[in-house]
Amino acid sequence: MNQPSRIHLFQAYGIELEYMLVDKDTLAVKPITDEVLKHELGMYGSDFENGIVTWSNELVLHVIELKSTKPEINFNALENGFADDVRRINAVLEKWNAMLVPTAAHPFMNPLTDTKLWPHDSNEVYELYDTIFNTKGHGWSNLQSTHLNLPFYDDEEFAKLHAAVRLILPLLPALCASSPILDGKLTGTIDTRLDFYKSNQSKIPSITGKVVPEAIFSKRNYLNTIYEKIKADIAPYDKDNILNPIWVNSRGAIPRFDRGSIEIRVMDIQECPSADMAIITLVIETLKSLVNEKFISLDAQMKFKTDGLVQIFDKTSRIGQKASIDHWEYVQAFGNNANCNAGELWKKIIEKLSVNNSALEKWKPELNVILTEGTLSDRIIKSLQGDTSPEAIKRVYKQLAGCLAQNKMFVP
Repeated sequence: MNQPSRIHLFQAYGIELEYMLVDKDTLAVKPITDEVLKHELGMYGSDFENGIVTWSNELVLHVIELKSTKPEINFNALENGFADDVRRINAVLEKWNAMLVPTAAHPFMNPLTDTKLWPHDSNEVYELYDTIFNTKGHGWSNLQSTHLNLPFYDDEEFAKLHAAVRLILPLLPALCASSPILDGKLTGTIDTRLDFYKSNQSKIPSITGKVVPEAIFSKRNYLNTIYEKIKADIAPYDKDNILNPIWVNSRGAIPRFDRGSIEIRVMDIQECPSADMAIITLVIETLKSLVNEKFISLDAQMKFKTDGLVQIFDKTSRIGQKASIDHWEYVQAFGNNANCNAGELWKKIIEKLSVNNSALEKWKPELNVILTEGTLSDRIIKSLQGDTSPEAIKRVYKQLAGCLAQNKMFVP
């Protein structure tokens, strides 16, 4: 996200959506993102700026990222921009009999044989990551996510935002999970991408931590506690100082003090831009209520222990909306007075936030699908009706490609 200058809490947002390029007939990954960008740029390059949306490369050649060119506040325009650019990319992909497909993981890609890393500018970073971690694996070369960048102006705003973000992270898989299948099989986990996210850099544990960030609420403490540790731990693997600890940090929410933002990274990509924008709006409105101490005080938010939040996060990653939340203080933090499951808690949160809230009103149909029909993972599983044959999986994922192309929700 380009950050022209520091902005205050909730003044604008950076949003990034990642999609995979696949063959229209076989659904095999198509490693041609560089050719798509070259089609627009006239040469190989990593970014094509198309008004409010920019197309970018990722680690692997079969994934393309659409991101807001600068921080945006007009989500109607941004949703339309994303949808228009999906259509434009699909038109370009016709040349290769390819199309964009959503969801956070390809259902039968073999990363050991199908991975092709980005070979152009900045590829020395990707090659070093590959040397350290072997990026030819699920969670590296087979993943697509949605990133939300939230601005903060100074240490006071950082403290409020980081406290709120830590609280909301454990609930996000119950909204966003879209990766129930790997290697052609149901994994038994609705957010399989996060399983790999938690462990794919375990060689250097300080990089990811426990995914849910530590209770640190100042720039100085964060730099001293987190970034200095990462810097020291990656040094033996990075003799040429290629890796910057600021963007090596892989917690589920990452403070970028250089540009004044926290990036949330645990959201699976949805079936269409309207679904992503609906979820992002709900996340932002919930964070606003926490920051404004509508539920509980800032001091109370800061006291939540990381380990307790991690337990909830692990549960929602596996089970999603049906995950029971037996953490009394946690459900109270969102204004609920009884233990409940994650789906029920989200419904309560929406009920409380919806009073005189025009931002949420617009996305009511999309949120209603998610909270009545289930996460995208739940809906994918439901639509398979117990048939996990390659033909059935291809049928469902072709339907999902159609939803993306038409910017409409997937309802089995």
